[in-house]
Amino acid sequence: MARTVTIALAGVGVIGRRHLSAFQQCPAGIALGPIVDPLDDVRHIADSVGKPWYPSLAEMFSAERPDGVIIATPNQSHVENGLACVRAGCPMLVEKPIASTSRSAETLVAAARSASVPVLVGHHRRHNPLVRKARELIETGQIGSIVMVQSQCWLLKPDSYFEPDWRRQPGAGPTLVNAIHDVDLLRYLCGEVSEVYAVATNRTRGFAVEDSLVATLRFSSGALGTLGLSDTAASPWSWELTSGENPAYPQTRESCYHISGTEGGLSLPQNLLWHHPSNGHWMTPIAATSFPTPSTDPLIAQIEHFAAVIRGEAEPLVSGQEGIRSLMVIEALLRSADLGNPVTLPP
Repeated sequence: MARTVTIALAGVGVIGRRHLSAFQQCPAGIALGPIVDPLDDVRHIADSVGKPWYPSLAEMFSAERPDGVIIATPNQSHVENGLACVRAGCPMLVEKPIASTSRSAETLVAAARSASVPVLVGHHRRHNPLVRKARELIETGQIGSIVMVQSQCWLLKPDSYFEPDWRRQPGAGPTLVNAIHDVDLLRYLCGEVSEVYAVATNRTRGFAVEDSLVATLRFSSGALGTLGLSDTAASPWSWELTSGENPAYPQTRESCYHISGTEGGLSLPQNLLWHHPSNGHWMTPIAATSFPTPSTDPLIAQIEHFAAVIRGEAEPLVSGQEGIRSLMVIEALLRSADLGNPVTLPP
């Protein structure tokens, strides 16, 4: 039996509490370690799960060293906390985005590489079996060469979500908070993005940050795509509502991604594969084949994968460099919307 891996949790906000829940469902061989959070109120959460509490990673590392750390603190502190893990030689799983900027993220990833400390990034959707199946269908040529891609993330956030002032300021908009998940999945399924052209608006809420954005994407393969995003649009078309991976969201039976190639089309998350008959075209019948795949909680699978990386049994599915690349696409989208021009990404 594999040795038990103990993983500390730094940050017990919204996503940190989801990680806490996921730990309770992890298999044997994975144990929750200390809880780290500067808020003294979090001490009772640590007490409730029978774990020690520390206000900072520095204080935790001076007292004990777990096998790994999940960093679920605010974005602005990801690099600082990640560097604390590097100094301690401790593998880390950093929640998305890996940092506030790609430049600061590069500082963390370079330091970790120099110290041979694994860095994983919490783009947990890649761990969903639905996504794995979609990637398999694409890689085995079931849709031919990708021609067009469409991604929708239209959702309606409640007014209470914006009560904290920071959620109304630049850096907290849906492009960085929500669309980074969609961008990462599009990269995982369709390849690298080479150019973006975006338009954004804050017309509905009037905050200092965008509430809607639409963009065209050019992939390195030559495929073209569109990305639509809004956190003020009531709709059933977002990954949260369509995939069923998080029980907090009521599931719909709609799709939010469409990927079409020279041989067929694929709609997600249902994994419906559309084909014309042999030598068919748009005036001949088209039919769908379903590839139903159970949607399990990818946060649990992500923790299991993190444990495997710590044991030396696997390489990171989402490395620090992958996290940087997805963040660079987000930065390009926001820069394009600000400039009103297309933005080309470095190869």
